[in-house]
Amino acid sequence: MYCVKCGVKLEDTEKMCPLCGTVVFHPDIKRDEVERLYPENNYPKQHINTFAAMIIITTLFLTPILITLLCDLKVNAAVTWSGYVMGALVLAYIMIVLPFWFKRPNPVIFVPCSFAALGGYLWYINFAVDGDWFLCFAFPLVTGIGLTVTAVVTLVKYLKHGMLYIFGGAILLLGILSPGLELLVNITFAIEKFSFWSIYPLVASLLMGGLLIFLAINKSFREKMERKFFI
Repeated sequence: MYCVKCGVKLEDTEKMCPLCGTVVFHPDIKRDEVERLYPENNYPKQHINTFAAMIIITTLFLTPILITLLCDLKVNAAVTWSGYVMGALVLAYIMIVLPFWFKRPNPVIFVPCSFAALGGYLWYINFAVDGDWFLCFAFPLVTGIGLTVTAVVTLVKYLKHGMLYIFGGAILLLGILSPGLELLVNITFAIEKFSFWSIYPLVASLLMGGLLIFLAINKSFREKMERKFFI
């Protein structure tokens, strides 16, 4: 056994180096928890300049937007395909990057903003292709899902209990909306024959949402399931 500091050979029974006084490290020697062989590594915390980082990320989004716009104007002398690229980048920026401009972004505000931006992008695509599917299909679909997700996010943020009720109810609501989605698809795209595919997500959502609500109501069964799967 040797001293970890000066390298002097030590006897197995020694607890301190006779030359430099360093405490001997030996796996069989028990020490108090407060006793440390080496000092703690107290490194200064590194602070990230959030504003500078956001400027860099914003620049990374603006660069391809300007490049695609200039290329499209140079080749076609109009905004054609570049509109789809710019719209997708702006949508991604609003949904992913924009909340980080704030110290404490509130999802209750940014979730509906994201769905509003998605609706705006779909409206632009509908306008660019001279379609007539936005008001009768995309708008009610995005609005319905957006309201449902916003309601769930709001309840989760401001309520401390009842999570099973919230998620169970949200799954049930989405399942109930599936027949309406199939109806919108058939009306918008002139599909005369109903395939009744919506019955599958409807049944699945009824089972899953109903199970969550049942677990929320039946405390004893919920505790039994927790002990079985999580302990």
